[in-house]
Amino acid sequence: MESFSLILAIVVVTALAFDFTNGFHDTANAMATTISTGALKPKVAVAMSAVLNLVGAFLSVEVANTISKGLVDETGIRPEVIFAALVGAILWNLLTWLVGLPSSSSHALMGGLIGAAIASAGVGAVHGDVLVTKVLLPAIAAPLVAGIAAMLGARLTYRLGRKADGKAAAKGYRAGQIASAGLVSLAHGTNDAQKTMGIITLALVAGGALAPDSDPPLWVILSAGIAIALGTYLGGWRIIRTMGKGLTDLQPQQGFAAQTSAATVILASSHLGFSLSTTHSVSGAVMGAGLGRKGGVVRWSTATRMFVAWGLTLPAAALVAAIAEWVCGLGDWGTALVAVFLVTSSAAIWKISRREVVDHTNVVDDGPEAVGVVTQAMAAVTPPPAGVTGEPAAAVASSASEPKAPSATTTV
Repeated sequence: MESFSLILAIVVVTALAFDFTNGFHDTANAMATTISTGALKPKVAVAMSAVLNLVGAFLSVEVANTISKGLVDETGIRPEVIFAALVGAILWNLLTWLVGLPSSSSHALMGGLIGAAIASAGVGAVHGDVLVTKVLLPAIAAPLVAGIAAMLGARLTYRLGRKADGKAAAKGYRAGQIASAGLVSLAHGTNDAQKTMGIITLALVAGGALAPDSDPPLWVILSAGIAIALGTYLGGWRIIRTMGKGLTDLQPQQGFAAQTSAATVILASSHLGFSLSTTHSVSGAVMGAGLGRKGGVVRWSTATRMFVAWGLTLPAAALVAAIAEWVCGLGDWGTALVAVFLVTSSAAIWKISRREVVDHTNVVDDGPEAVGVVTQAMAAVTPPPAGVTGEPAAAVASSASEPKAPSATTTV
């Protein structure tokens, strides 16, 4: 390497921090259905996912090259721009994790990079053709393809197993579900860990430490794989609850169909270099599998909030990144200010999350659809039903269940 400045070191550390948040934010993609159906214990599931995420990071660099060489013009990008992009992506990851919504870490990163690049060098710094063909179109197609495949797969498994012994079939599908969950974890490492590799490689090129058009160095691949594996092991329990219980109730047959369909879509996209959202793919597969069982339902209130989060991810991360880039452009003190803001905001979000702890001990409990925060916010602005005046629903229910004392006008 020719040089490794302080700002470049900060960018690399921040990129690995994003990779860490990507790990715990997207653990649900691989293991939510496996945990919810009881195929694996929660801690065993996330440990298995972490190991396979690390292995998957070494399987390909196609997606990393899409990020580092294709999406933006690397010749006009400074390390500060990439730092600002990561700030936008990390904050969006943490906010959606707080409310238990499975948004796309990939699109948060894309949005951050696009917003910071435009703020720094104008619209021309973004390669629109790559954005459309390798980011936006896969974002729309992936959940649809995975959802339809999972729905058809679930129906096929029920049809083929309708004469089989119920307990034996459930046991077999649980084993298949463990295998398919491992495949999703491998695919997640292959696709998502590469995005951080691409960002670090882009930063190294922008900082003069690598020649343009270089592939990610081995130390970049290794560090990105370890960071996402550590994040995965911690487990994004809030999002696991939403994916496993909030969208639909899955049986082992449905879980197997959902994970197999999602893994196939993700691996195919990684091979083609598409910067796919694994969250979109798995969420679409879970909903499709939910509809694949007779009498199965999808909780569309949770799905609607999730769709809204998907739509907001790119522009929200882009806006935060653009503001961060503008502040960084004021000088070294501006970059320091953005770094302090990132650390302070992250700490505040973590502190808020401690008010309602979700971990491996209660992740399979039936909780509120969006793990409390979103549901409570919506309830606060929803008008009460006709005939109900002012009292919260819990108070009304409580008063209805208690015997009423005779009033002063009661005739005995």
